[in-house]
Amino acid sequence: MRYDAIIVGGSFAGLSAALYIARARRRVCVIDAGAPRNRFADASHGFFAQDGENPLAMIAAARAQLAGYPNASFVAGEAVSARAAGDGFAVSLAGGQRLEASKLVLAFGIRDILPDLPGLAERWGASVLHCPYCHGFEFAGRMLGVLFAGPKSLHQAELIAEWGPTTLFLNGNPAPDAEACTRLAARKIRIETGSVRALAGEGRALSALAMADGRTIPLEALFVGPRYRLNSPLAEQLGCAVDEGMLGPTIRTDAMKETTVPGVYAAGDAARFPHSVAWASADGVTAGVSLHQTLVFPRLAA
Repeated sequence: MRYDAIIVGGSFAGLSAALYIARARRRVCVIDAGAPRNRFADASHGFFAQDGENPLAMIAAARAQLAGYPNASFVAGEAVSARAAGDGFAVSLAGGQRLEASKLVLAFGIRDILPDLPGLAERWGASVLHCPYCHGFEFAGRMLGVLFAGPKSLHQAELIAEWGPTTLFLNGNPAPDAEACTRLAARKIRIETGSVRALAGEGRALSALAMADGRTIPLEALFVGPRYRLNSPLAEQLGCAVDEGMLGPTIRTDAMKETTVPGVYAAGDAARFPHSVAWASADGVTAGVSLHQTLVFPRLAA
């Protein structure tokens, strides 16, 4: 069967797009590899009426609701290639299955490239964090840190100071210039110049950073702005323009979430910066509505 739309990625953006397409009574198929970016977090915050809910439970509920539409279907697996095929597109899966559709939505997300420090990866999403709006409130007033990962870390430290006393850990990198130091001092941000050896704490909790010089610095949450990469090469395979940002690549889209390739849309973390589940879901809605309307009014796609 040929679908009206194939959605690559079944998390907040992809499921939101699929729901709107399904409600428009079009045939939609969601391909999902089952590894959403926020699977490491126990709770998602800042999403309307869902504050504090488990993100995997939210995805499961959305998927169950979408499954109630007879014109929506799911395929579990990894989409490994996509290309133009006639007046639409063909997507191939790792297992050899091939699906075709008139339109595509790329919602496969991104993968964070975490610093290689002992004890960091296992605390990602619990006490090692990237977004203060998502998790900062839960650590308000406690000892907070920012691990230097580039110039943007200075901005991050100034922001994190809204939630509690903050230390910028340079981790052996050069000290900021005088102007930046003045700004950090105005926000009462301490600068630690030494290298970090490891993170310590019970389970996924953080209690301290072990420094290379033997010191132990108490800390309860460490914010990191890691680089990231796209989860899939499909955008490049299709010829979509991809812009390189300060922390990683972003698929270029217009206001209606269409990429530079007509008929291919992109939504979620792979197609925007900054990131959040609320923005991802909203972008998915935009992509779904835009895609459907070009099916109804082909002139809009011209």
